[in-house]
Amino acid sequence: MEQPVTVGRATRSRGAESEAPEALTDLGDLVGESLTARVTLDEQGRVTGWNTGAERLLGYPARQMTGRRAADLLAEPIPVRGGLPTLAGLPRWNGDVALRHHDGRKLTVRVLAHHRAPGTGAPAWLLLSALTRGQPRPALDESLVSWSFAQSPCCALAIYDTRLRLRRANEGMERAMALTEEEMLGLRVSEIVDDEAGERAERSMARVLRTGEPQYEENYLRAPGETREHAWSVFESALRDAEGTVRGVCLAAHDMTEQFWARKRLQLIAEAGRRIGSTLDVARTAQELTDVTVPALADFVSVDLLAALDDEPPEPRAQALPADGPLLLRRVALRSVTPGAPEAVVAPGEVDSYPEGSAPYESLRAGRATLHEVTDPAFTAWLAHDPARAERIRAFGIHSVMTVPLVARGTTLGVVFLVRHRNPDTFRHDDLVLAGELAARAAVSIDNARRYTRERATAVTLQRSLLPQRLPRQAAVEVASRYLPAGGHAGVGGDWFDVIPLSGARVALVVGDVVGHGLHASATMGRLRTAVRTLADIDLPCDELLTHLDDLVARLSVEEGGEGVEAFGDVGATCLYAVYDPVSRRCCFAGAGHPTPAVVSPDGSVELAKLPAAPPLGVGSLPYEATEVVLPEGSLLVLYTNGLIEHRDRDLDAGVHRLRESLARPAPSLDALCDTVLADLLPQRPADDVALLVARTRALDASQVATWAVPDDPSAVAQTRKDVVAQLERWGLSDAVFVTELVVSELVTNAIRHAQPPIQLRLIHDKTLICEVSDGGNTAPHLRRARTYDEGGRGLLLVAQLTGRWGTRQSASGKTIWAEQTISLQ
Repeated sequence: MEQPVTVGRATRSRGAESEAPEALTDLGDLVGESLTARVTLDEQGRVTGWNTGAERLLGYPARQMTGRRAADLLAEPIPVRGGLPTLAGLPRWNGDVALRHHDGRKLTVRVLAHHRAPGTGAPAWLLLSALTRGQPRPALDESLVSWSFAQSPCCALAIYDTRLRLRRANEGMERAMALTEEEMLGLRVSEIVDDEAGERAERSMARVLRTGEPQYEENYLRAPGETREHAWSVFESALRDAEGTVRGVCLAAHDMTEQFWARKRLQLIAEAGRRIGSTLDVARTAQELTDVTVPALADFVSVDLLAALDDEPPEPRAQALPADGPLLLRRVALRSVTPGAPEAVVAPGEVDSYPEGSAPYESLRAGRATLHEVTDPAFTAWLAHDPARAERIRAFGIHSVMTVPLVARGTTLGVVFLVRHRNPDTFRHDDLVLAGELAARAAVSIDNARRYTRERATAVTLQRSLLPQRLPRQAAVEVASRYLPAGGHAGVGGDWFDVIPLSGARVALVVGDVVGHGLHASATMGRLRTAVRTLADIDLPCDELLTHLDDLVARLSVEEGGEGVEAFGDVGATCLYAVYDPVSRRCCFAGAGHPTPAVVSPDGSVELAKLPAAPPLGVGSLPYEATEVVLPEGSLLVLYTNGLIEHRDRDLDAGVHRLRESLARPAPSLDALCDTVLADLLPQRPADDVALLVARTRALDASQVATWAVPDDPSAVAQTRKDVVAQLERWGLSDAVFVTELVVSELVTNAIRHAQPPIQLRLIHDKTLICEVSDGGNTAPHLRRARTYDEGGRGLLLVAQLTGRWGTRQSASGKTIWAEQTISLQ
């Protein structure tokens, strides 16, 4: 008949197009089309296909049924189970249907109907019914069941009786246990598997006998003669007779080893993602790689980096191996299942040499991971020239080795060495792939850490170069200082301090903090420190200096942020500026959003200076105010940045309290006090930069200062010179008389001629000799070079040439011109 061929073609269109026609013909001959009644219908229920099986079942030929309604064959309506939708809405239906045979008799037929999706090119409905249904089962069926049990390739099967004695075992179970069915017959599972897994399985089987409920568990076993452990998914279920009585237990074990190891590899990769690269430290990152892989993947792991990278910038290298000579690797991390890692030939920090032909050398040359057994010819040839390594391999029974290059961003960093000796399983290709994945992750983290380390070293070098290399000599205070860069991911910040000698034996103490971290913050800090020194050199009052500095920070912010950017958008800083005068013992403070300084009295009491609240630099709009206090000689001024007292584990008040407690304890020196404060307040790796400046005040004795009121009369100059000479004689400074007379004569004469009274002369004798002339005028003199016929303009030039420094400073009542001489102490 032609119609079954049509049906067969419609069926092939759903996925068998690639099969050869002769293969399909052979398949048809094999399965016997006439053994199944096959009918296809369109969406209207009309017959479109009718095979010979359908003709045998109902007696109608295909030519008579094609195009007819299938409903005409129904002897009774199709029963639809309650709650189900109509047949047209079902993807599949099965059940008994009463049909009318061609000879008029009624047949009850079991039908399976498939409703095909529109657009597939196949008939809408495919109706099937087996002609062999209801016939006696042939004896072959029992044989098939027996054969399927014995030869099942899917799992290992065993049947146990109610006394948990083995009665049957298939070939899969024989392979898993490395025993034949005859050898296991009559034994309990705990006797076949002398392991905790056998005892667990037996307890589960006992629960099956007691409850009738199936049990599931996972076991891990290594069969005798095998080196690799297998993972088994074990099901135990009851075997019941026709009356439902439990007659035995069936144990089915599926070998899930590949899935188990795949899951373990994924878990190891996930763990590596969590643990590797937790810090930006090269050695710590390398150690994290070894911690992840031992013992999960290997018994011993070392991470070695190219020794040539020690002095190289973190840029990609075209050549990973040396042009000639051995490969030099520096060990940065290792880990072993054996305490103390005695397998290692070199310790962390040491450099080892690997010749051409060695496993690490060839792995880096090929640029890929390699796997070796120690019996490989190439491996034994290398060990023949390295007796120390060969001895360790023999001593520990090392049998399998992997070498994996560390490569990131085109840069070859080094190699990872993985070894097995306690684990009897040799490394496999899957292990090599896993090691390569872990090494690739670690290489990126190591490269990041290496780049960060170099960038941080550059920033620290820049930071330290911008800080005072040596504190200047001055008489006003004894100072000690500390600077600690941040120890975390933030990097170097913009903290700084400075000690600036001022006129009149005074000194300026400065501490500041630029917002942010890195090279940008360090560079900004350098600009601000330079600006502070420049502004301090012209003797601006504390509050005015901060006002000018605030303008500078605002301009820097606009320059970096572009037009229309708010002043505080990109650059911000805090600053504390203090000026101490050893003559009057007065100290002037002014702050811009900076932590309040601490003052320690000679009796040991600690107080915080009372400063007016002020915004940080760069915010603008608000003025800065100064506070002045009188300090006893020997008082301590403690200036610091917020990194000292602020920490994520404690609030600001707790930090200030700990600072006061630390300062209250006596210390043998200022340096010792700085170390004590840092140890008491800072964690091992501070999250922010810290600058600390401690100054002990000194006071000049009244005998070291001489002051005269000078009349507003040119004739007073001569008497003033005589008074100065006499004072110098009392101080024992006869060698300074000539220069001092000239300086005093010039400065006093200028004040009388060009300024306003009152006029005052003051001499200060300490490590230098300072001459100051103050008047009530606001105009400051300017140094200039006189022309040939000019009558004036030579006096200040002469003062500048005869003294070490000179200058002018403004005050609320006028100005002061000063000159400083270096004197030789006798």
